Amino acid sequence: MSPLSLYASAFLISLTLSLAITPVIRNIAIRKNFVAVPKDDRWHRKPTALFGGVGIFFSMTAAWIGISLVLGYEATMGSMLPLGIGCLLVFSLGLVDDIVDIKPHHKLLGQIVIASFLVVFGFQVQWFTSLSANLFFSILWIVGITNAFNLLDNMDGLAAGTAILSGFFLFFSSYGANAVPPSVCLAALLGAVLGFLVYNFHPASIFMGDSGSMVIGLALAGLTTKTSGLMSVYSGRLALILAVPILILFIPIMDTVFVSIIRRLFGRPISKGGRDHSSHRIVAIGFSEPKAVILLYGFTIIAGLLAVAMTRYSLSVSLAMIAVFLLFSLFFWIYLAKVKVYDEGFILSDKKWTPILIDLTYKKKLFEMMLDLAIIPLAYWIAYLVRFERSAYSENFHIFFKSLPIVIICQLFSFYTVGVYRGIWMFLGLRDVLTYIKGVTLGTVMVIIGNVVIYRFEGFSRTLFIIYWMILLILVITLRFSFRFFEDVIHQQPNGGIKTIIYGAGAAGQFALQEIERNKKIELSVVGFIDDDVKKQGQTIYGYPILGGLDKLEGLIQQFGLSTIVVSSRKISKDIRDKLEKICGPLGVQISELKISIE
Repeated sequence: MSPLSLYASAFLISLTLSLAITPVIRNIAIRKNFVAVPKDDRWHRKPTALFGGVGIFFSMTAAWIGISLVLGYEATMGSMLPLGIGCLLVFSLGLVDDIVDIKPHHKLLGQIVIASFLVVFGFQVQWFTSLSANLFFSILWIVGITNAFNLLDNMDGLAAGTAILSGFFLFFSSYGANAVPPSVCLAALLGAVLGFLVYNFHPASIFMGDSGSMVIGLALAGLTTKTSGLMSVYSGRLALILAVPILILFIPIMDTVFVSIIRRLFGRPISKGGRDHSSHRIVAIGFSEPKAVILLYGFTIIAGLLAVAMTRYSLSVSLAMIAVFLLFSLFFWIYLAKVKVYDEGFILSDKKWTPILIDLTYKKKLFEMMLDLAIIPLAYWIAYLVRFERSAYSENFHIFFKSLPIVIICQLFSFYTVGVYRGIWMFLGLRDVLTYIKGVTLGTVMVIIGNVVIYRFEGFSRTLFIIYWMILLILVITLRFSFRFFEDVIHQQPNGGIKTIIYGAGAAGQFALQEIERNKKIELSVVGFIDDDVKKQGQTIYGYPILGGLDKLEGLIQQFGLSTIVVSSRKISKDIRDKLEKICGPLGVQISELKISIE
């Protein structure tokens, strides 16, 4: 049987079993009252069956055993026996925790013992030349990923879906690398989790519990040490060795780090459950639960594609792509950090730690300068990659290195001189863009002059600095407008209020739309505009259609079930107002004016 047939068989066996076993386990759990009861520090709002991890574990294990019996134990699965035992032990630990609630430090001790068992039997990372360092970080890696998936299991479908995507990219990156037993185990794991996800995606009818999340985390952590040699194949290239598994497991790692930092800043125990994970904050800013989960799936997919790309492209190109992705991710999670998920009394408690990270996000100029200190070398590096071929890049690297200090100093001085650091990110506009263009342009000219004076411009490419100018300008504008972008995306999310149409598609109408979107106390949900200017009809404003004029209003009221119409300006004529009242009055539709007061 070919390896591909083996993988398909393992996947289909575990998928079929998981689809069949999970609803049975759900019914038994409900009948025996093994359910997750809603709590203040938990997300779900209705009692939900536990023990989904039982179905995942037994489906995966049955597929492993089945393949071993058919094809021979030693030839296929012998090397994976320690991982199977480790999964059995961590499953038992998680199951006991689901039933009797083990103390966090006791659970952690058990995880360390199980991870140490795996390390002794060869499930080790090969990141360093030091054996002791590899042993230490192997245990840390396995325990860390196990707990990362445990923490990630905080919203319907999130942990299971992320595990499937991460496992897929791990499988794809290792395909054809003579790693048949690990890949068979991985295929079985993916099938089992996918079968469970059918019942776990929003609205979930069953939760995996610790018995499922810890098995998934341990299995993926162990398999990354065995699959395709990702941990050791790039000898001497530590950045690449570390980046591939971290990118594949990006979301569980990122969410764990994020929650740990935020809870530390706010004085909240890391081991205690809460509603402050990435997914919860995304919902808090206006997304539905499924959209929040899908958004995090998107980050997993992008990170996974980058991990696969790293195995196929040069180190310099790969690291440039990763740097851009990490910068965008950093900004997104900084934005999430300032989202309020607890009341102010808790956040502003008497702890000496204050939300420093939140304050730095868009108020403090130090953060902006640190950001520029990162993106200026990045832009210069990418410019070299674009300008020169791989061999030529290596030949010119010494020029890049010796000129980099000049680039950083001149560009930062230029930014400071033209006023780049005077703007507030939340209120950026066209004038700020012009300032950025001036800053990047002046800085580039100063860099050229500096290299002429110091190095006589020997060995430098003129085209290089044109490419650098364009790349740096794109990075500066994109990253600084990211907060505005997040705000605009968020406020496009429907707020679930009363449906309404805005009369007037001019500047006042746009202002009314923004106020309705940003002020949730208004409790209105805009479906579109109406305007008597036929030139505007059929167009859109911020994605909302201009549905017609007053002649269409009656039909629109009936179509959307409207109970109110918002008039965007008080300066409408008496004739127009009379027409509105004539249409809306008989239908019981209220005519409202949006009043903004400044005190």
